[in-house]
Amino acid sequence: MSHDTAHHTHPHHPHHHDAKGFVRAVEHASEERGLRLTPLRKEVLELIAAVHKPIKAYDLLDLLREKHGNAAPPTVYRALDFLLENGFIHKLESINAFVSCHHPAEAHQVPFLICDTCSSAEEVCDERVAELIEAQAAALGFRPQAQTLEVHGTCKNCRKA
Repeated sequence: MSHDTAHHTHPHHPHHHDAKGFVRAVEHASEERGLRLTPLRKEVLELIAAVHKPIKAYDLLDLLREKHGNAAPPTVYRALDFLLENGFIHKLESINAFVSCHHPAEAHQVPFLICDTCSSAEEVCDERVAELIEAQAAALGFRPQAQTLEVHGTCKNCRKA
């Protein structure tokens, strides 16, 4: 395996992707994989993409109820489950919130840097971190099912303030 940095990072993907481009990428990936991106799933995805920071399920529900007064929690959770299962969004367990994925077309495990001041979450696009964790797990005979590494601290903007 090559240790060429260009192989591990994703320089062609901007860190702050635009919401519409992200939704188009998910639509394309869904089409290619034969998945049904229903209007509600797409709307939940658009809401997550538009906020540019992690959002909690009940905040999504509130936003949906502004448009559709009858949006029910199970409906939102089913949409979130679909988006999670297909790698279009990530769930940050430590803050119980959802964030759009920078690479919706490819399966990957990523670390997030979560600011405890402003609640922003930056996806670290470097496969070496996941590869290192997987190698350590394999050395211990452990087979990971899912991983989202969440690192808490203070972002550059909040440190400046």
